[in-house]
Amino acid sequence: MPVTGETDLRRLLAGLDPLLHDGEYVFVTLPDRETPPGTRPVFVFEEDEGRTLVLTRAEAEEAGLDGVFPSAWITLRIHSSLEAVGMMAAITTALAEAGISCNTVAAFYHDHLFVPPDRARDAVGVLRSLAG
Repeated sequence: MPVTGETDLRRLLAGLDPLLHDGEYVFVTLPDRETPPGTRPVFVFEEDEGRTLVLTRAEAEEAGLDGVFPSAWITLRIHSSLEAVGMMAAITTALAEAGISCNTVAAFYHDHLFVPPDRARDAVGVLRSLAG
């Protein structure tokens, strides 16, 4: 059985350890739910309207997909519990106060943030400031 992750808000914020990935990412929707061969999305989610992918802008363009919200991808390297309370609220509030839009994705081990590329370093600074 896998470990469940951290739940204490103070420890979560102190240990965010943000990692800014290289490249630019976009969000794509596929009403036919067919992921193009050769693409390697970093995120896939099924909605009533279709399959949502997040993949590099280059892959989207190569596959002829229209991507939206060009983003930088930040991984929070703390292993947060899926049951943790308040972490994303604190993060998104701090980013909003800095005028940085953010789309969040929670995965089993880590949370991931997609922010405008020109504000990525500012976002990392905001995240580091939450460590207190």
